[in-house]
Order: sequence, then C-alpha cells, then structure tokens
Amino acid sequence: MSGFWVVGFIILVGYLAARYGILAPAAGAALTRTAFFITNPALLFTVLAKADLTGVFTTYAPLAITLACLTAGIYIAASRLWFQRSAAETAIGAMASSYVNANNIGLPLAVYALGTAAPVAPVLMVQLLLLAPAYLTVLDISSGRRFSLKTALTQPVRNPMILASFLGAAVAVGHLQLPSLLEDPLQLLGGAAVPLVLMAFGMSLSGAGSLRFTVARTDLIVTTLLKTVIMPVLAVLVGRFVFRLDNAHLLGAVVMAALPTAQNVFLFASRYDKGVALARDTALISSGLAIPALIVSAWFLT
Repeated sequence: MSGFWVVGFIILVGYLAARYGILAPAAGAALTRTAFFITNPALLFTVLAKADLTGVFTTYAPLAITLACLTAGIYIAASRLWFQRSAAETAIGAMASSYVNANNIGLPLAVYALGTAAPVAPVLMVQLLLLAPAYLTVLDISSGRRFSLKTALTQPVRNPMILASFLGAAVAVGHLQLPSLLEDPLQLLGGAAVPLVLMAFGMSLSGAGSLRFTVARTDLIVTTLLKTVIMPVLAVLVGRFVFRLDNAHLLGAVVMAALPTAQNVFLFASRYDKGVALARDTALISSGLAIPALIVSAWFLT
C-alpha cells in the first residue's frame, strides 16, 4: 500500500501541474521522451547489471509469453465466434487484451511496490522482441502493406531500453565491475526515471475527460475484462500450478499481468487505422482499474 501511495502521489502531482498550467502542455511529451531515451534505459541497465539473471529470465520470460498467448487467444476465439472482426481489428483487440504497459506504469510500480525493477525487463523484452513483431506482421499483411523483414528484425535494436537491458545482462553474466565514474552517473539518471514517467502519466490524465467511448460496447467490455481480471487470474493459476513459483515471484508475475494496456497498442492501431477507438478506450479504462486490481492482487498473495 505504501508503494501504491508513492506512485499515486507523484501521478497526482503531474496531474495538478498540467491542470493548473504549472507546466506547459508540451512538457508531458518532453518528460516521456526523456524517460524513454535516457532515464529508463539507465535504470534497466543498472538493475540488470547487478541482478541474478537465472531467476529473472527463466521465471518471468516464459510466463510472460504463456500469459500473453493465453489471453490473446481468448480474445481471438471470441472474435472468431461472436464479433466477426477483420484480421487487423482482431490483432488490435488481442493486443489490447494482453500487451501490458511495462514501461510507463510497470517500471515505477515494480520499483516501489515490489522493491525491484527486475521483473520488468523480461516482460518488456518479450513484448518488444517477440510479440510486437508478430502483431506488426499480421497488421502489415492484413492491411495490404509490403512486409519488411529488415524493419521487423531491426526494430528491437533501435529501442534504447532493449539495448540497455542487453548491456546490463551482459555485465551481469560476465560478472563485470563497473568503474564508479560510470556507475554513479548512471545510478543518478536511473533514479530520475520513475518520477519522470509518473509525472508524465499524470499530466496525460488532465485531458482524459475529453475522450468519448465510441467503440462497440461488447468489444470494449471483453478487452477490459481480459486485461484487468482474466490475465492476472491466469497469472496466479499458471504461475502457481505450472511454473511452481513461490509467493515472491508469483506476486511479481501477477503485478506485471495486472498492468493496464500499453500506449503502444494505440500507436500501432493509429498507424494502420484499425481498431483505434478500441485500443484507446481499453488503455484508458484499464489504466483507471489497474490500481484496484493491483491492490487486490497484492492482498490476495500476501
């Protein structure tokens, strides 16, 4: 609860700063870019450089793939049986149901609620290295665009957080000791990641009231229910009975699964002009329901 309070307080500060014009409207985008390209990579690098990768990647990465596939599969089945959506719209709906906001929300929540950012990196890497290219391939093919293998293969390499995660993992595997002249500034930059991201998220909420839910109600209910309820429940069941996780690792897995829909889903939907309203509205509603879902998950597992 104290971790959630810290997160909520900083989000509130960002919201009030935008609501009363303390920061310019463009400040939120500037904070997001700073976090994406500078502070978040620094945090992931410093955390992974000192992490026990055996437990981190062998536990969370396979579970993240399993949960994403199960949750997306339920939506795909529902779409085929009841919604009768196109392949592109089904891909966006499946992504909205299972693609979590590991960066903007997962990173600060993990730091303050779990005490470590280690569970974030495997989920982030699974999504960016495996899931995003797969969904983009479906969207490219179904929209009639020419699929670019080069773009799909180089996309992860162009992501600063993936590069930072790989470098941090390499330092940990090699048991390397960073010189203090390098480690200290990276630690300082990484320390700024969480407040920057949370303030930017709070600022984005100041304009959320203008959004209107125009998407079909059934689709929205299904994607929101899958993301907010079904995916965390699957994390408990699969993590406990298939992967045999202890309570500490299980809590980390459930927290990652209970995160809201990532903004990247909206970006992909906008790029292909498919399922835009569904992606936007699911991200908005699941963001509002995330904290209650996470509190219930934490209470249930402790």
